[in-house]
Amino acid sequence: MEKQEGREAAAVRFDDPWYDALASGWGEVDGTGAPAPLTPPVPAGPAPGHSAAEIYLEVQRSAAFREVRSRYRRFVVPASLAFFTWYVVYVVAATTAHDLMARPVVGAVNVAMVAGLGQFVTTFLLTWAYARHARLRRDRAALDLRWDTQELTRGIKEIKR
Repeated sequence: MEKQEGREAAAVRFDDPWYDALASGWGEVDGTGAPAPLTPPVPAGPAPGHSAAEIYLEVQRSAAFREVRSRYRRFVVPASLAFFTWYVVYVVAATTAHDLMARPVVGAVNVAMVAGLGQFVTTFLLTWAYARHARLRRDRAALDLRWDTQELTRGIKEIKR
Protein backbone atom coordinates (compact mmCIF):
# COMPACT_ATOMS: atom_id res chain seq x y z
CA MET A 1 0.00 0.00 0.00
CA GLU A 2 1.19 3.47 -0.75
CA LYS A 3 0.79 6.59 1.38
CA GLN A 4 -1.27 9.51 0.06
CA GLU A 5 -1.87 12.62 2.12
CA GLY A 6 -1.38 10.78 5.42
CA ARG A 7 -3.89 8.04 4.51
CA GLU A 8 -3.34 4.57 3.24
CA ALA A 9 -4.60 4.20 -0.32
CA ALA A 10 -5.52 0.76 -1.53
CA ALA A 11 -6.95 -0.56 -4.75
CA VAL A 12 -10.58 -1.63 -4.60
CA ARG A 13 -10.82 -5.32 -3.93
CA PHE A 14 -14.06 -6.90 -5.06
CA ASP A 15 -13.91 -9.53 -2.32
CA ASP A 16 -13.87 -6.73 0.26
CA PRO A 17 -16.93 -6.87 2.58
CA TRP A 18 -17.45 -3.11 2.22
CA TYR A 19 -17.68 -3.49 -1.54
CA ASP A 20 -20.19 -6.32 -1.09
CA ALA A 21 -22.29 -4.11 1.18
CA LEU A 22 -22.30 -1.33 -1.40
CA ALA A 23 -23.04 -3.66 -4.30
CA SER A 24 -25.88 -5.46 -2.53
CA GLY A 25 -27.72 -2.48 -1.07
CA TRP A 26 -26.18 -2.49 2.43
CA GLY A 27 -27.41 -5.90 3.40
CA GLU A 28 -31.08 -5.54 2.51
CA VAL A 29 -32.77 -8.88 2.22
CA ASP A 30 -35.24 -10.35 -0.23
CA GLY A 31 -38.14 -10.85 2.19
CA THR A 32 -37.10 -14.31 3.34
CA GLY A 33 -34.63 -12.95 5.87
CA ALA A 34 -31.62 -13.90 3.75
CA PRO A 35 -29.83 -12.17 0.90
CA ALA A 36 -30.80 -13.31 -2.59
CA PRO A 37 -28.69 -16.32 -3.56
CA LEU A 38 -25.85 -15.86 -6.01
CA THR A 39 -26.01 -17.58 -9.37
CA PRO A 40 -23.70 -20.39 -10.48
CA PRO A 41 -20.43 -19.20 -12.03
CA VAL A 42 -19.64 -19.07 -15.72
CA PRO A 43 -17.09 -21.67 -16.94
CA ALA A 44 -13.55 -20.83 -15.81
CA GLY A 45 -11.55 -19.98 -18.90
CA PRO A 46 -11.43 -19.67 -22.65
CA ALA A 47 -10.39 -22.61 -24.72
CA PRO A 48 -7.56 -21.85 -27.15
CA GLY A 49 -8.93 -20.42 -30.39
CA HIS A 50 -12.14 -18.99 -28.91
CA SER A 51 -13.18 -15.56 -30.11
CA ALA A 52 -14.89 -12.91 -28.00
CA ALA A 53 -18.15 -13.61 -29.83
CA GLU A 54 -17.96 -17.29 -28.87
CA ILE A 55 -17.33 -16.34 -25.24
CA TYR A 56 -20.34 -14.03 -25.18
CA LEU A 57 -22.49 -16.78 -26.70
CA GLU A 58 -21.16 -19.22 -24.07
CA VAL A 59 -22.02 -16.76 -21.31
CA GLN A 60 -25.47 -16.21 -22.82
CA ARG A 61 -26.09 -19.98 -22.73
CA SER A 62 -24.87 -20.28 -19.13
CA ALA A 63 -27.18 -21.03 -16.21
CA ALA A 64 -26.08 -17.82 -14.48
CA PHE A 65 -27.17 -15.65 -17.41
CA ARG A 66 -30.48 -17.50 -17.75
CA GLU A 67 -31.11 -16.97 -14.03
CA VAL A 68 -30.47 -13.21 -14.28
CA ARG A 69 -32.79 -12.94 -17.29
CA SER A 70 -35.42 -15.04 -15.52
CA ARG A 71 -35.33 -12.82 -12.42
CA TYR A 72 -35.69 -9.77 -14.69
CA ARG A 73 -38.68 -11.20 -16.56
CA ARG A 74 -40.42 -12.40 -13.37
CA PHE A 75 -40.57 -8.79 -12.20
CA VAL A 76 -40.87 -6.76 -15.40
CA VAL A 77 -43.58 -8.71 -17.23
CA PRO A 78 -46.20 -8.72 -14.43
CA ALA A 79 -45.36 -5.15 -13.37
CA SER A 80 -45.61 -3.88 -16.95
CA LEU A 81 -48.90 -5.68 -17.54
CA ALA A 82 -50.37 -4.35 -14.28
CA PHE A 83 -49.27 -0.78 -14.99
CA PHE A 84 -50.45 -0.90 -18.61
CA THR A 85 -53.84 -2.28 -17.50
CA TRP A 86 -54.16 0.47 -14.88
CA TYR A 87 -53.30 3.09 -17.50
CA VAL A 88 -55.79 1.72 -20.07
CA VAL A 89 -58.56 1.56 -17.44
CA TYR A 90 -57.83 5.19 -16.53
CA VAL A 91 -57.92 6.37 -20.17
CA VAL A 92 -61.05 4.37 -21.02
CA ALA A 93 -62.83 5.61 -17.89
CA ALA A 94 -61.79 9.20 -18.64
CA THR A 95 -63.21 8.99 -22.17
CA THR A 96 -66.34 6.91 -21.57
CA ALA A 97 -67.43 7.28 -17.94
CA HIS A 98 -67.82 11.05 -17.69
CA ASP A 99 -70.28 10.86 -14.79
CA LEU A 100 -67.96 8.62 -12.75
CA MET A 101 -64.87 10.75 -13.41
CA ALA A 102 -66.72 14.00 -12.62
CA ARG A 103 -67.95 12.73 -9.25
CA PRO A 104 -66.52 14.95 -6.48
CA VAL A 105 -64.28 13.35 -3.88
CA VAL A 106 -63.32 16.33 -1.69
CA GLY A 107 -64.35 19.86 -2.61
CA ALA A 108 -63.28 20.60 -6.19
CA VAL A 109 -61.22 17.40 -6.42
CA ASN A 110 -62.99 14.74 -8.46
CA VAL A 111 -62.35 11.06 -9.28
CA ALA A 112 -60.51 11.96 -12.52
CA MET A 113 -58.02 14.13 -10.64
CA VAL A 114 -57.40 11.46 -8.01
CA ALA A 115 -56.93 8.78 -10.69
CA GLY A 116 -54.62 11.06 -12.69
CA LEU A 117 -52.48 11.75 -9.64
CA GLY A 118 -52.60 8.02 -8.93
CA GLN A 119 -50.87 7.49 -12.28
CA PHE A 120 -47.93 9.62 -11.09
CA VAL A 121 -47.79 7.91 -7.70
CA THR A 122 -47.92 4.50 -9.37
CA THR A 123 -45.07 5.47 -11.70
CA PHE A 124 -42.84 6.51 -8.80
CA LEU A 125 -43.73 3.41 -6.77
CA LEU A 126 -43.05 1.15 -9.72
CA THR A 127 -39.70 2.85 -10.35
CA TRP A 128 -38.72 2.41 -6.70
CA ALA A 129 -39.85 -1.24 -6.72
CA TYR A 130 -37.91 -1.94 -9.93
CA ALA A 131 -34.72 -0.34 -8.59
CA ARG A 132 -35.01 -2.26 -5.31
CA HIS A 133 -35.72 -5.55 -7.09
CA ALA A 134 -32.75 -5.02 -9.40
CA ARG A 135 -30.46 -4.18 -6.49
CA LEU A 136 -31.54 -7.16 -4.37
CA ARG A 137 -32.14 -9.84 -6.98
CA ARG A 138 -30.09 -9.10 -10.10
CA ASP A 139 -27.29 -6.55 -9.71
CA ARG A 140 -24.84 -8.78 -7.85
CA ALA A 141 -25.35 -11.72 -10.22
CA ALA A 142 -25.10 -9.45 -13.27
CA LEU A 143 -21.93 -7.87 -11.88
CA ASP A 144 -20.44 -11.33 -11.33
CA LEU A 145 -21.33 -12.26 -14.92
CA ARG A 146 -19.73 -9.09 -16.22
CA TRP A 147 -16.51 -9.70 -14.29
CA ASP A 148 -16.40 -13.34 -15.42
CA THR A 149 -16.96 -12.31 -19.04
CA GLN A 150 -14.27 -9.65 -18.86
CA GLU A 151 -11.85 -12.16 -17.37
CA LEU A 152 -12.60 -14.62 -20.16
CA THR A 153 -12.14 -12.02 -22.90
CA ARG A 154 -9.01 -10.70 -21.19
CA GLY A 155 -7.69 -14.27 -21.34
CA ILE A 156 -8.18 -14.24 -25.11
CA LYS A 157 -6.24 -11.00 -25.46
CA GLU A 158 -3.39 -12.49 -23.41
CA ILE A 159 -3.39 -15.69 -25.50
CA LYS A 160 -3.16 -13.66 -28.73
CA ARG A 161 -0.08 -11.77 -27.46
